[in-house]
Amino acid sequence: MTIKTKIFDPAQYIETPEDVADYLSIALEDGDPATLQMVLGDIARSEGMSKLARETGLNRESLYKSLSAQGNPTMDTIFKVTKALGLRLSLVPANSAPSANTELKETQAA
Repeated sequence: MTIKTKIFDPAQYIETPEDVADYLSIALEDGDPATLQMVLGDIARSEGMSKLARETGLNRESLYKSLSAQGNPTMDTIFKVTKALGLRLSLVPANSAPSANTELKETQAA
C-alpha cells in the first residue's frame, strides 16, 4: 500500500487576523530573520501575492524572492508588506513584554 503525501503549506491555514498575529508573533519571538521573512511570505501568499504587490507598489516576483528562504528583504520591503497586510510592528523591552497573544486577546475583549 502506497501512502500519498503532499507538502505542508502554512499559507493554506492562515484564515483570520488572529492567525496572522499568532504566526507572526511566534516568528518574532524566534529571533531569526530568515524565519520572519518566510513567515511574512506565508502570510503574503495567504492574502494573495498579486494583491499585495499592487498594495505595496512592489513587483510580485521580487516579493516572492524577497520573502523566500533565499531572499534578503530590505526594511523598506518589510514595512511596506506589513502595512499592506494591516499589521504594525512595534518593539517593547524584552524583560517586560507580555506575549502578543495576551495583548491581542485583551484588545479583542475590550
